[in-house]
Amino acid sequence: MAVTTVADPQPTPRGRETTTLPVAIVGFGWMGRAHAQAYARVRHHYPHLSPVPELAVIADEVVDRAAEAAAQFDVPTTVSDWRRVVEDPTIGAVSVTAPNFLHREIGCAVAAAGKHLWIEKPVGLSAADARAVAAAAADAGVQTAVGFNYRNAPAVAAAREAIAAGEIGEITHARFRLFSDYAAHPDGALSWRFQAERGGNGVLGDLASHGADLVWYLLGDIDSLVADTAVFIAERPRPTGATSGHQLAGGGERGPVENDDYVSAQMRMASGARCVLEASRVSVGAQNSYGFEIHGTAGVVRWDFRRMGELEIGRSRGGGDVQDLAVSTRFVGPGDGDYAAFQPGAATAMGYDDLKVIEAARFCASIGEASGSSGATIVDAVRAAEVVDAMTRSVRDGAWTTPVAVEE
Repeated sequence: MAVTTVADPQPTPRGRETTTLPVAIVGFGWMGRAHAQAYARVRHHYPHLSPVPELAVIADEVVDRAAEAAAQFDVPTTVSDWRRVVEDPTIGAVSVTAPNFLHREIGCAVAAAGKHLWIEKPVGLSAADARAVAAAAADAGVQTAVGFNYRNAPAVAAAREAIAAGEIGEITHARFRLFSDYAAHPDGALSWRFQAERGGNGVLGDLASHGADLVWYLLGDIDSLVADTAVFIAERPRPTGATSGHQLAGGGERGPVENDDYVSAQMRMASGARCVLEASRVSVGAQNSYGFEIHGTAGVVRWDFRRMGELEIGRSRGGGDVQDLAVSTRFVGPGDGDYAAFQPGAATAMGYDDLKVIEAARFCASIGEASGSSGATIVDAVRAAEVVDAMTRSVRDGAWTTPVAVEE
């Protein structure tokens, strides 16, 4: 691993030294930009972090896009072939934010080269892909991080603590939703996201994988599930050039959508609780409507990503008031998750990009400590991928199925 130790330009009172970590980003669409911004901001929020990431290379096959990004983020080197990043002995860590179908090849190569890996979910097209990257990382002994950013929200951390402490009693049932309209327009470009060989299983990998991670993070293991999926927009126009984000491409030749727009799954948790997970990329009128509602024998917790700093919670005072139980809104603040790294007092809003900064900090800290990360890792990616694969099997077989257990 290429790590350079230099004197801190403005030494702390203790004379602490700062360790820098040269990093590269492979693929510079929207998520590549989110990683670059996180690397640029992380030391502002975590001043004692070590090593400190230093963005050294951007790799993107669209040369102009890489050059523009390099100028914006003051990055000295751009390459069009990601293999040059893997071969570069000065790079210590790599963010893989390329399309899903490239995750396995790039992720395995990065790990095999001894470079730490921050890779976006769903880590390939299937659980087999995620397991291959996990095996490569384990063999090489490198640290990993995976982009399950919603678990980083301080309100989600507060909900997890409340559940673990028994504040809402024994969990009985829950509902998780991930509704978006990013593909609701029928003229949304037929990008790689809608192709089975490049985008995998559509909304299952894109949004339901986030849901699978949140379900495990808050409720534990899934014992079995049954699922249903649908494609609501069967054809889309082919793009005439490189796409970024969710562009429209009206008027072009139309081609078939090869993966799912919608999924709903009923789950039986190992604890005995019941859970519903629903995700859609074509929900007209729903912009990033992500969240959960978890009921227990003595209370409830609810969270909506669009009101990220708020947690609705109702708790029984002794069991006799569970009917007509009052539910209040709690504003998260210092003491909840990583909130204190961003704001000094409760009710000051955080945003999506802040969650990626938390992810970057946990990734770098795991490298510096040479220990397991406090954030999501490749193990979590395998677990979520097994759940998504189980959904696919359930739809194919028309039956309940069990996700494959993941070894920690």
